[in-house]
Amino acid sequence: MLIDTTLREGEQKFGVYFDLETKKQIINGLIEFGIEEIELGVIGPDENKEISELIHWTETLTQKTNRSIWSPCKTEYVKLVAKLGVERINIGVPVSDNHISKRLKLSRAGLLERLHQVVKAAQDAGLSYISVGLEDLCRADLSFALEVARTAVTSGAKRIRLSDTVGLLSPIEIADLVRKFKNALSCHLAVHCHNDFAQGTANAITAILGGAEFVDVSILGLGERAGIAALEEVAAYLYFRKKAVHYNMPIVRDLCTLVSKAAKIPISESKPIVGKSIFACESGLHIHGINIDPMLFEPFAPETVGAKRKIGLGKKSGRAAVMSALKRFYPSCSSHCLEQLSSSLVSTVRSLARKQGRPLTEAEIRGLLQAEFKNPAQICHR
Repeated sequence: MLIDTTLREGEQKFGVYFDLETKKQIINGLIEFGIEEIELGVIGPDENKEISELIHWTETLTQKTNRSIWSPCKTEYVKLVAKLGVERINIGVPVSDNHISKRLKLSRAGLLERLHQVVKAAQDAGLSYISVGLEDLCRADLSFALEVARTAVTSGAKRIRLSDTVGLLSPIEIADLVRKFKNALSCHLAVHCHNDFAQGTANAITAILGGAEFVDVSILGLGERAGIAALEEVAAYLYFRKKAVHYNMPIVRDLCTLVSKAAKIPISESKPIVGKSIFACESGLHIHGINIDPMLFEPFAPETVGAKRKIGLGKKSGRAAVMSALKRFYPSCSSHCLEQLSSSLVSTVRSLARKQGRPLTEAEIRGLLQAEFKNPAQICHR
């Protein structure tokens, strides 16, 4: 199951501000996409009015989507969350000694006591699903982190969230952590994987394969620094590789475009799943294979993620690419004729592309063909 935290972790990215209307559009898109849980934001003195409005607005929208709010490990904040009427609370608690002593000014024993009191307060306030996130787990003493998790569960938590706060862990290390916590606890397990060493998506997928019931994601992987596991990437893996067909993958491109514009962060042309050029092909070998069967060189069909295939002509193109273009412009010409004509055009295409320093545009291809074949009717009679 995926927990989308675009409205919490995603908005923490430097310079990203989502207004209320944009947040509603993102929520609508996530619900249509089929997300299992949306983290609506962070409880705090300045955000409560907006969060309260989002919670009220989503009451009639989220029959299949759970809503949660992130809270620091403080009794007064969890009581505020309970008053908002949301189903789930995600309490963050640091477990590395540096965070415990420097941020919270507590001892290990003091942290355990505070956590017990806060979880009990959340339970007493009527919150039915309490999740506790172990922050900076990647730099914590594992035995103490397990003790924190056990304290949370015995106090009433139903989910433990393993947070690789600064993205230090590898998939092998994540798999090991998931296994150890699964063996030690009788509760749901989630992971929150940052992408500082480009392992966010890989770690999230590994955690799911290793038995974690939940993983945090955000649209385009937005989050602090290099962000976290990307919604579109993790969901696509689950959809295509693990048959999680409840995700509405054809709309994922529009959802990412919405967030890209709102965050003022352009989507890379080669961005997995949603980049505009990931199904563009110029090289001769690949085009030859795609013309035979697209699945020879594509992991899934472009339309399944709202994309289109693009075959280009350039300095890397061979006869297959040129023949494909000829067939597009002269559909009535026989394959035998097109094959003969493509041979004579390859060098011209490559030369022009080298001169331009890029693949040829549709207009340039049309112009080249018109210059070569001034009378289209004579093309099959050369």
